[in-house]
Amino acid sequence: MKLRLGIPKGSLQEATVDLFRRAGFKLTIGDRSYYPAIDDPTIECTLLRAQEMARYVEQGILDAGLTGYDWVLESNADVVEVADLVYSKTGSGKVRWVLAVPQGSAIASVRDLGGKRIATEAVNLTKRYLAKNGVEATVEFSWGATEVKPPKLADAIVEITETGNSLRANGLRIVETVLETNTKLIANRGAWGDAGKRRKMEQIALLLKGAIEADGKVGLLMNVPRERLSAVLRILPALLKPTISDLTDEAWCDLTVVLEERVARDLIPALKEAGAQGIVEFPLNKVIL
Repeated sequence: MKLRLGIPKGSLQEATVDLFRRAGFKLTIGDRSYYPAIDDPTIECTLLRAQEMARYVEQGILDAGLTGYDWVLESNADVVEVADLVYSKTGSGKVRWVLAVPQGSAIASVRDLGGKRIATEAVNLTKRYLAKNGVEATVEFSWGATEVKPPKLADAIVEITETGNSLRANGLRIVETVLETNTKLIANRGAWGDAGKRRKMEQIALLLKGAIEADGKVGLLMNVPRERLSAVLRILPALLKPTISDLTDEAWCDLTVVLEERVARDLIPALKEAGAQGIVEFPLNKVIL
């Protein structure tokens, strides 16, 4: 039994390869190959545009795949959502489809779009958004460079963004958010009903989510005199739950904690001052909750 897994080509490709690496999989994509190699003999990978992924998963050509929630909605695909994987091409977090117009446009909300022309790659998403707001407008598919369409070729655009920098650079301003989206691991319903394939998908989801959870976190390991333990614990953020272990010397204990990397740089000097010794900071690949 092999799980046929779709890997997103394009903007998410590099981030996905890195995520799989941190999850424990070595995923190798050749320059001209659409069939990445993976160091798991039970997985067979196919490189595919995220926009097409849900359709091929729904049809059973792929058992599972990684794609954006937006493209599942855009293709109206009937698939199983196995896991939320909140990562993007520049880091962790969600991205947005937004309605944007030229800086000098009089359009202030979606209700001002009546009779206007809108360019977008997400035609179905945009049409549903307009219908929800009772607006009739012309929606045209954009083959690329959507930001340069207004004002000559379109009155407005619906485009995906992480930071909004590209929109601002092209003289556009964001009017409203149409949809907030993130990557999901999706499955074909028939494959999800297969016990072996379902177990494999659940394992992959667990490891990928663990890698995402570990992003930006580190572990701290230290030795603490028992007489200074209370002072050290007071320094740790209230929500952290350290592991405390006995050492052969009863006067000392071992303390391990997981925390945000940006917090560690300020915390370590304070821990040292409070009496902790032998402090070791180490990176994390996965945090399984």
